Amino acid sequence: MRGAVLHAARDVRFEERADPAVVEPTDAVIRTLAACVCGSDLWPYRGINEIAGPQPIGHEYVGVVEEVGAEVAAIRPGQVVVGSFFASDNTCPNCRYGYQTNCVRRQPMGAQGCQSEYIRVPLADGTLVAAPQPPDERQLKSLLACSDVMGTGWYAAVAAGVVPGSTVVVVGDGAVGLCAVLAARELGAGSGGRGRIIAMSRHESRQELARAFGATDIVVERGEAGVERVKELTGGIGADAVLECVGTAESMRQALRSARPGGGIGFVGVPHGVEIDGAELFNSHVSLRGGPAPVRAFLPDLVDRVFAGTIDPGRVFDLELPLSEVAEGYRAMDERRAIKTLLRP
Repeated sequence: MRGAVLHAARDVRFEERADPAVVEPTDAVIRTLAACVCGSDLWPYRGINEIAGPQPIGHEYVGVVEEVGAEVAAIRPGQVVVGSFFASDNTCPNCRYGYQTNCVRRQPMGAQGCQSEYIRVPLADGTLVAAPQPPDERQLKSLLACSDVMGTGWYAAVAAGVVPGSTVVVVGDGAVGLCAVLAARELGAGSGGRGRIIAMSRHESRQELARAFGATDIVVERGEAGVERVKELTGGIGADAVLECVGTAESMRQALRSARPGGGIGFVGVPHGVEIDGAELFNSHVSLRGGPAPVRAFLPDLVDRVFAGTIDPGRVFDLELPLSEVAEGYRAMDERRAIKTLLRP
């Protein structure tokens, strides 16, 4: 088969790779219907994360089950399935507590290289969720979004403590941040009373999608000016919940200072250079919760919402390319010509 391989910074190639096969009796092999480029893929692409040598890349996927191992019971050949970016058994204590990305048997799907024609999925019964019916085009794109960015945005909202009526600030206007706006809306933020959903964005196309997803206000300022604008919109108090979807020192500092005393921050941006001043955190009364999103915990609910038509996170895909043009997909996102690139075999 063929798939994407990252050889060095800004050097992604579409080349022959070994065909995946059932190795463990808990494995499944799926034929990819759609994959995509993630914002976190840009860290190694830009050379910020070390690249030890040529490595398969990609961790978001929707596909059709082709083959399953002898111990796979819940997943059957022919089903359209979506899974998380970490394989998990969904039965260990950490999974039962809702943290499948810390499953005691977890395996990163990035190691499988999901920007490819076929994918081996370990721990298939615990990792994959079957669609209730064959998806149409809109549903297919939204299922793909649920494999990471929608689930990650949802976790940011849950971790920050979003409830009906909350005032929410979303830091970051990439695919995760936009999906976090949608998650906040679905969880009841911005409704009634003083509730708002404030999206921080400088890009018109992303602002438009944020509003379509439920943002009530857009803040274009950054740094302390952005914090001051949030305070103006919240009566000088700050937000009940801040969803940090970038992972830089500036974005975390902005999140911390935008939250009201006693508010919550859900941080899901992969951290690079983030350091938090202990005294500032101590005196803020703000709670922090985040980490790699346990997407598998939310997938059944998100899949139901996609098929019910209540969410359409697939709208974050504003560039579609054949998988053979994966290098252009990376370039477009790196240069911010695209929010998120969808790839079809």
